[in-house]
Amino acid sequence: MGRGPVVRCRRAFVAVVLAAVSVVTVSGAGAAHRASGTVAAVEAVRQGPPAVSVAVPAFDVAPARASLARLLGQRTAAQFTLVPVAKGAGGDHFAVSGSAGAIQVRGTSPATLLTGAGWYLKEVAGVDLGWPGDSLGRLPRILPAVAGTVTRSAAVPHRYALNDTDEGYSGAYRDFATYRHDIDRMALHGVNEVFVPTGAEYPYYRAFQQFGYSAAELREWIPGPAHQGWWLLQNMSGFAGPVSEQLIEARAALGRRIADHLRSLGMTPVLPGYFGTVPPEFAARNPGAVTVPQGRWVGFERPAWLDPTGPVFERVAEAYYRIQRERFGDTGLFKMDLLHEGGTPGPVDVAAAAGAVQRALEAARPGATWVMLGWQRNPTAELLSGVDRRRVLILDGLSDRYDGLDRETQWGGAPYAFGTIPNFGGHTTIGANTGVWTSRFHAWLTKPGSALSGIAYLPEGTGQNPAAFALFAELAWRPGAVDQKAWFAGYAARRYGGADPHAAAAWEALRLGPYGMPSGTWSEPQDSLFTARPGLTVTRAARWSPTAMRYDAATVERALAELLRVAPALRTTDAYRYDLVDVARQALTNRSRVLLPRIRTAYQGRDLEGFRALVREWNGHLDLLGRLVASDRRFLLGPWLTDARSWGADAAERDRLEYDARSILTTWGGRGPSEEGGLRDYANREWAGLVHDVYAPRWAAYFETLDRALVTGTDPVAVDWFARDDAWARGHQPYATAPVGDTVALAEEVRAVLQASPAAAVR
Repeated sequence: MGRGPVVRCRRAFVAVVLAAVSVVTVSGAGAAHRASGTVAAVEAVRQGPPAVSVAVPAFDVAPARASLARLLGQRTAAQFTLVPVAKGAGGDHFAVSGSAGAIQVRGTSPATLLTGAGWYLKEVAGVDLGWPGDSLGRLPRILPAVAGTVTRSAAVPHRYALNDTDEGYSGAYRDFATYRHDIDRMALHGVNEVFVPTGAEYPYYRAFQQFGYSAAELREWIPGPAHQGWWLLQNMSGFAGPVSEQLIEARAALGRRIADHLRSLGMTPVLPGYFGTVPPEFAARNPGAVTVPQGRWVGFERPAWLDPTGPVFERVAEAYYRIQRERFGDTGLFKMDLLHEGGTPGPVDVAAAAGAVQRALEAARPGATWVMLGWQRNPTAELLSGVDRRRVLILDGLSDRYDGLDRETQWGGAPYAFGTIPNFGGHTTIGANTGVWTSRFHAWLTKPGSALSGIAYLPEGTGQNPAAFALFAELAWRPGAVDQKAWFAGYAARRYGGADPHAAAAWEALRLGPYGMPSGTWSEPQDSLFTARPGLTVTRAARWSPTAMRYDAATVERALAELLRVAPALRTTDAYRYDLVDVARQALTNRSRVLLPRIRTAYQGRDLEGFRALVREWNGHLDLLGRLVASDRRFLLGPWLTDARSWGADAAERDRLEYDARSILTTWGGRGPSEEGGLRDYANREWAGLVHDVYAPRWAAYFETLDRALVTGTDPVAVDWFARDDAWARGHQPYATAPVGDTVALAEEVRAVLQASPAAAVR
């Protein structure tokens, strides 16, 4: 017979085994055992003739299945079969097919499998799992079939998420379950690279004890967790401290769990790199070290910069990366920015310094990529001239903000990601330049010589504006340009789990208004005057926010009216309740820009009765706003403060951490940085607790001084606003952690109030 039939039989057996591998679904220990048995069978076959070659998928689908079970519940998740496939030269891709109740998703990583499941939920099942808000309650018991097989490929390899500031403005005291949920949700939307600053103080803390510093000195130097993002950017140090040993250890442990979860899904944790930040007196304690003073950053004294071209930098970098690797594991992406927001090189050659920073990274992590933020004038041509640009990824934070950008020329062909910062400070404000995204991304990607290789979602705070995240994430997975109008129509249907003409009309109004803002000057909407330090001529709450409306305020009021007419069956979804609060909040907030000029006119005209009537209206709006946001857990201050206190080992530390969490929202820093640098209220937000206990009392006190001035004919008495805000920031009054009130009734009240007081032109 010879060997022919034997080889044919062996090949047939291989085909059967491969077929089994291609449909394996890992679910629990038994399934994992079956999967390992199948792989063992394949390995046995591999011992046959060299001509037989079997490709076995290189990852386990169990983490993706566990994520689906957490997101959807076990019963729904069990209707998905997840199939690993090789990535190949084309990058990440997924395919979705299947009959009712038996949906198959094939994908190139656990995260990509989740992206495929997310696509199915949106496009076939017609539901949304947003950030925040979902309509999963509208899923049928048996998942609907897919018409044919749908495939999608990632247009870019880098799908990056999170600003350096995200932890501070989104909540530095969250627990692992919260981070894990956010990561699962990011994977569902196609993200594959996530910045992880949690515990980033640990390698600094351990490394610098080898360079002449005591543990106590370093704990004084490291800021409180809510302010650490700016320390990592070399902008400040020491505020809201000292931190404790147990806090440093606990945060490092959490950071490791976050990084490990990302790895389990085939996502890349992006860790902070070392570029030269040192504690005070470093040169005096380390012979041969050369440091460059960095001056001040909006009122804060900046840490000094260790010259990367000097003899000591290499040793510090080696210690930093070694300790970081031991505690957080490995990765291939490291985020760092030289001379951020006004840093000075002094006598140091910037190109040589950048080259030294990259060489230190390469020595510690061969093949690693240096991730840097494209912001203001950075990275400069001089900096880029000193590095291997093939090993750089620039996150363009201004892609949708300005016109006339040519990143290929400006950055010399260095790979970059199309990025957006649609939110500063975690402001509760609706909107983004989405039309710029949908017209610009694909054009930049396909132009001759394009160096665009990713997207970067970079709001300074996450957890609001879910439509913006959903649309931006889709840019990387659409085969061509996204039709913005069609996208919002589809979003309106899935957001509440069913088509509804009033939901469609609401989101069309929002598309034309806050989600239709142009490029040229800003990437975020205006913030609220209710949250501003009082004054008759104030035009913004945060110093760097837009000074006027960036869209027609009537669009939001129309959207509110339409949302209140959505079919009762769709009003039960979590997404509807969140959106209703958010849109009603925004409609009411926009009226602050109508009322304040009227109050100013009445005051300047010495119209006491008119002034008092308008002030009553203003105060009434603030009271209603406070009651409205108290009706949804996503707008509560209580959990933010409770989380902070939960990390303290004793009463003193709990108080320090609460101050850290309160001050980042209000005073931001001490009197000097807050008042001189303009950081106060940078992270203003309309949350229950802040509205009634910070913003409303401010305005009431201010209007009382004006009223007294009108009555007595004297000048208004000046108020020390910092003293008031600082007293609140150092307080310990507990706040509700559960919502109260009827959201729909409160939104109806907002509409009635707005209808009773017709708006003039909003300025």
